[in-house]
Amino acid sequence: MQQYLSFQLYGVLASWGEQAVGESRHSATHPSRSAILGLLAAALGIKREQEQVLKRLSDSVAMGFKVMHSGLVLKDYHTVQIPAEDKKAKHHYTRRDELFRSGKPGTVLSSREYRQDALALAAVWLNEQAAYSLEQLKQALQQPSFQLYLGRKSCPLSLPVNPKIIAADSFISALEQYPPFEAEKKHYLGLENITYYWEKSPHSGIENYGYRVSRYDQPLNRKHWQFCSRDEYVLLATGESHVSESR
Repeated sequence: MQQYLSFQLYGVLASWGEQAVGESRHSATHPSRSAILGLLAAALGIKREQEQVLKRLSDSVAMGFKVMHSGLVLKDYHTVQIPAEDKKAKHHYTRRDELFRSGKPGTVLSSREYRQDALALAAVWLNEQAAYSLEQLKQALQQPSFQLYLGRKSCPLSLPVNPKIIAADSFISALEQYPPFEAEKKHYLGLENITYYWEKSPHSGIENYGYRVSRYDQPLNRKHWQFCSRDEYVLLATGESHVSESR
């Protein structure tokens, strides 16, 4: 049997970033790989500029998700002030210095999308030659070095992630064994179809079940916010019925 680190993702707001084009910043209906890597990195105390360490973390893990409720869409339209271009500018100590001492500031329009009251479970398992153990990741999630959030800093967790290491034949079985919490039992079960998402991996326990889509959420260069595509498998399940693990 394979071991999986399972934990819950619930918040009043979440934002699972999609490809950003122009002023619009859309959110997917389920967690992105980059967002979960960021959450694990924050728990471990890895800083954004530590690109090699972030890459080792990314190479160490694979992941899958069980989405019970994708959340209602919330759109936020606002304006953002940006400083005028000043090639001679030195370090700015305050936001006021940045905006007003380099010339007249400009304005950027921005439309951002969030998911309200979304609920999902995540399962993480290790690849070959992993730089971390599941126990290390579990302890980090229990006592995170930095604040954990759901895709954006403005989307903090509404409940602890409550990590559990579960031995199972597949990540789906591990997530089915994960203990439900009260919000799930009272409000979500039966309201919509449960959906599973995962990446192909020797240790997922699933062999190409469902259909496949491409998703641009594999971090490529953190400094330049660049991402590349990966294949993600999808399985639609009805309610809480058992899902077959072979086909």
